Amino acid sequence: MRPRKARSAAMVLGVVALAAPLPVRAQAGAAGAAPTAEGEASAKKPEVTPPTLTQFENAVYPPEAEKAGIQGSVVLKLMIDVEGNVTSAEVHEGAGHGFDEAAQAAALKFKFRPALRDGKPVAAAILYRYSFTLKVAPAPEPVAAAPAEGELHGVVRLRGTDEVLAGIQIVATLSDGSERRALTDAEGRFQFLKVPPGQLRIRSVAPGFKEFKAAEDVAAGEATEVVYRVFPESTGIEIVIEGERPPREVTRRTIERREVDRIPGTSGDALRSLESLPGVARPPPFSGLLIVRGSAPEDTNYFFDGSMIPLAYHFGGLTSVIPTELLDRIDFYPGNFSARYGRVQGGIVDVGLRTPDTRCFEDYGKVGQKSGCYHGLLQLDLIDGRAMLQGPLFGSKDWSFALAGRRSWLDVWLKPALEESGASVTSAPVYYDYQAIVERKKGNSRLSFRGYGSDDRLEVIVTDPAAEDPGFGGGVRLGISFWRAQVQYEDKLSPGVSVQSMLSFGRNQFGFRLGTFRFDLDVWPFYARHEFGFAVADGIKLNLGLDFLTAPFTVGVRAPDPPRPGEPPGGPFITRQILESHDEGTSFRPGWYGELELQPTRRLRVIPGARFDYARDSGHADFSPRLNARYDLIPGASSEEQAAGVDRRRTTLKGGVGMFHQPPEFQETDPVFGTPGLRSPRAVHYTVGVEQELTQQVDLSVEGYYKDLSRQVSRAPATSGFNYSNDGTGRAYGLETMLKYKADERFFGWLAYTLSRSVRKDPDRPERLFDYDQTHNLIVLGSYRLGRGWEFGGRFTLTSGRLVTPAVSAPALTAQYAADAGSYVILEGDPASRRLPFAHQLDIRLDKRWQFRTWRLGAYLDVKNVYNNAVPEDLVYNFNASDEQYQTGVPIIPSLGLRGEF
Repeated sequence: MRPRKARSAAMVLGVVALAAPLPVRAQAGAAGAAPTAEGEASAKKPEVTPPTLTQFENAVYPPEAEKAGIQGSVVLKLMIDVEGNVTSAEVHEGAGHGFDEAAQAAALKFKFRPALRDGKPVAAAILYRYSFTLKVAPAPEPVAAAPAEGELHGVVRLRGTDEVLAGIQIVATLSDGSERRALTDAEGRFQFLKVPPGQLRIRSVAPGFKEFKAAEDVAAGEATEVVYRVFPESTGIEIVIEGERPPREVTRRTIERREVDRIPGTSGDALRSLESLPGVARPPPFSGLLIVRGSAPEDTNYFFDGSMIPLAYHFGGLTSVIPTELLDRIDFYPGNFSARYGRVQGGIVDVGLRTPDTRCFEDYGKVGQKSGCYHGLLQLDLIDGRAMLQGPLFGSKDWSFALAGRRSWLDVWLKPALEESGASVTSAPVYYDYQAIVERKKGNSRLSFRGYGSDDRLEVIVTDPAAEDPGFGGGVRLGISFWRAQVQYEDKLSPGVSVQSMLSFGRNQFGFRLGTFRFDLDVWPFYARHEFGFAVADGIKLNLGLDFLTAPFTVGVRAPDPPRPGEPPGGPFITRQILESHDEGTSFRPGWYGELELQPTRRLRVIPGARFDYARDSGHADFSPRLNARYDLIPGASSEEQAAGVDRRRTTLKGGVGMFHQPPEFQETDPVFGTPGLRSPRAVHYTVGVEQELTQQVDLSVEGYYKDLSRQVSRAPATSGFNYSNDGTGRAYGLETMLKYKADERFFGWLAYTLSRSVRKDPDRPERLFDYDQTHNLIVLGSYRLGRGWEFGGRFTLTSGRLVTPAVSAPALTAQYAADAGSYVILEGDPASRRLPFAHQLDIRLDKRWQFRTWRLGAYLDVKNVYNNAVPEDLVYNFNASDEQYQTGVPIIPSLGLRGEF
């Protein structure tokens, strides 16, 4: 802002209304009188949200008081009904001189957001201070005079939703000890003009909101602009991972932060909580795979703020590559997702990184004085250790930063244990990850620079290879790593136009060695995402976007050609024909999309959209139309109806249909290992469901889905090797049910059940169950705060057994002797034709927190498979397949950790 010229002073009229921090009480109305202090001590305290001023009215300054230069303050007792209207304004503390009547007349025109008691609007009575002050207005001075004062302009918003707040009193204490006061207008703005240079001490005062304090430096001839965010009295420091924007999809699963880091069996890892949702099948142990609605794991993609990453979990799926503390949201779309996502026919997981925390606390966990403070975290457990630091960047009000890192130490204690036990594998994986965020947030604009990466390494010396394949002896090396440098920009260019942009560049590396066999992949991906949103008219919004991917790559392979499903292997690895390939190129996959958000009525929301993608490696383009809709068959009771005792719960119908394409894998179009010119596999998703509010805390959702799969990549024998084609077909269908108790101060939990079927058909072969088919999946979990910092939870899972491929049933034909290798080759039966017994498991978690004035210490015990059930995970055979046994999964695994935060 351009410095303003100094002006001479003259007395003019000014009126400022001040909302002082006076007692607020919410009346029970028809529900009965408010509980006494004794009753509150013995019963659960109701959740009460005070009324919030949304429309302010200026009072007329009494003429006689103005002439006499008199100022005054009037305290009014306001009665506010369930619609937020002021029904009466009684003088509680009068000031005379005409101030009482003027304040009453203005207050009766106020409009409030009504008070809430346990989520329902109720009548309320508050004390409200209305102050009348005379301002000194500036008058012109000679242009050549140097400015001697500065200005302070600001906006007050609600922390969490960023909603502007009207009627918030801002008190500024000058360096000489005098005070000035201002009240935020309908846009949440306030200002202090002609402020002497120096430091201002700022505090906010408003019923229903916690006091906010800050210190601002004002320079002569300059205007300082600030944004303050305040907390309601009932708000803690917990965050919600899921964003609040209206859904553009049929299904988006939501898990709150209160839930995500307390789910037993996950060690507080946010991404691992996805395994407890409907539609997600139980993965093989230590795989880190996400199997969504009968699709293959590679059919579901992971994004970090729009940038795709090659893996979301470290080795063994023990933990994700981004710590929970840096996550702002997790958007999980199991199907029928928005046109802004493409190149995948399964599901989408889009993770958003949070803005670094710069809040300050009077006592840890109790929001207090100001922003501009630093926070740190150190956590240690039996698997890894992590550290994080975040806060303002060099003391800036707009810029903030976060630094975090983690390293495993399984190798420190597991390797000696393996060597001591004489195990055939005498090594353990090593992983680490790192994150850095520098962000500027001012008003509606957000500019964020991110850098993050992960590295997993495993080197194994196999001292006792399997008898049926001596080629497994010797060394095995596996390495997976990636890093990203990312820039994200969000802004609201005008009331009807918004923009979201993301650019990222990085590197993916994958290396595998087994004896003389190898696979090396080196990719340098560049992603660009841009979306503009246009509010065309009331109830109509148009979203247009670009989704651009290009990636130079180098790939080298030396390995035998694997058999297609159902075919016996060609003998031990050391006897098979070896194929070798080395290739360099650049993948180019641009995409464009458009989407309309239509809301013709309050009940109905329709989202038509379409996407166009091109893949240069396959040489084909794909057009993917989509349509999603939601309709409130029975809308929830309005605030007026709730106040009248109406308890009508919302019933929402939802449905969608869409086409989804996924380009073939690079190796499938490779001239040596694949067949160039393959088209993109296609899936058509059909979804229909219902959401029902049963009580204020309990929701029920039931959803059915059907996926028609066509043009799936399959293999057939050729004169030399195999030919790939798009002749494969399949389908997946199921029913998902979730009964959820939404998190309150004490408890959260849900029951999720999925009934599903997934089949595939290859050319010239009968239809078969897909490898990842899982008929039944039941999950019951809950967590309860016991008090005094203790919390206990449990999770029980019951799922159908995995499908495996057994040896052929005739004993005389189970294996053939390969004389050139000196070992037997097990002959496999029909692929995925044997289902293992049901798998069941109980996990528990116990947390304890100790709260100190400026920091917090926590300890947790997370135990997987409490009763040590030996879950069958696969079939194993002896050297000639004459003996068959179950290979069982992980035994009981306790994890004990400590966590300190400031």
